[in-house]
Amino acid sequence: MEKLIITIAHTGNVPTKELNPHTPVTIEEIVDDIKLCRELGAAVAHIHIRDEDGKPTSRRDLFEKVLKKLEEEKVDIIRQLSTGARGGENTIFWRGQMLDLTGAEMASLSTGSSNFPTSVNANSPELIEALAKKMYDNGIKPEIEAFDVGMIDNARRLLKKGILKGPLHFNLVMNVPGAIAGTPKNLMHMVECLPEGSTFNVSGIGRSQISMITMAIILGGHVRTGLEDVIKYDKNTLATNAMLVERVVRLAKELGREIATPDEARNILGL
Repeated sequence: MEKLIITIAHTGNVPTKELNPHTPVTIEEIVDDIKLCRELGAAVAHIHIRDEDGKPTSRRDLFEKVLKKLEEEKVDIIRQLSTGARGGENTIFWRGQMLDLTGAEMASLSTGSSNFPTSVNANSPELIEALAKKMYDNGIKPEIEAFDVGMIDNARRLLKKGILKGPLHFNLVMNVPGAIAGTPKNLMHMVECLPEGSTFNVSGIGRSQISMITMAIILGGHVRTGLEDVIKYDKNTLATNAMLVERVVRLAKELGREIATPDEARNILGL
């Protein structure tokens, strides 16, 4: 079985200092957290940013600052930029404004729409195709964010049309309220639906975290963890990103999976 790629989703759009004081918000906090998680075993950084007020944003200049600081500090982690729907305006320009930045190797791409707890994860066909084109034009590999089975089916359709290029890499996002529940049966079905030759990692949101990442390790997939996905380590303990990465490393050791370095992950993902 190939080595395990750990992705750290360090802050996302939802966590705040009020919900968890360990949430990295400033450029310096984000880079320091990514750097520490790299040292602990993470190979990919799923990068979200916040503005000066701590609010989620897709601002190009702030993404650029994170990428430059990671380069200056010689952090060799894979840089994966978020183009998610909760970073401000839901337009092609706004969602994809950072995709020409030097240092970006991957970016998230939802291939359908779904519900979040209090909003719509809206991704029109026009937006999906435009973001995919800009990623490929800039040498960026999309990570297909699948919140439900229909998003896998749409990725298959886009692959057949030539809009997406194989082999594909998926992030199976399990247990977002309003999307597919994080159960073993559902995850098995999602994995079975993937196009042949695809790689995948699994995000277990909230209480599904441990069961979903454990199944991902057993199934030969890869793992995403971080405060974007889970705020508490257990019911009595607020998590840190370091704690979450260390837990994945321990689980992988018990289950017989070695941890991939960033360069090994680049090879596995075809970057």
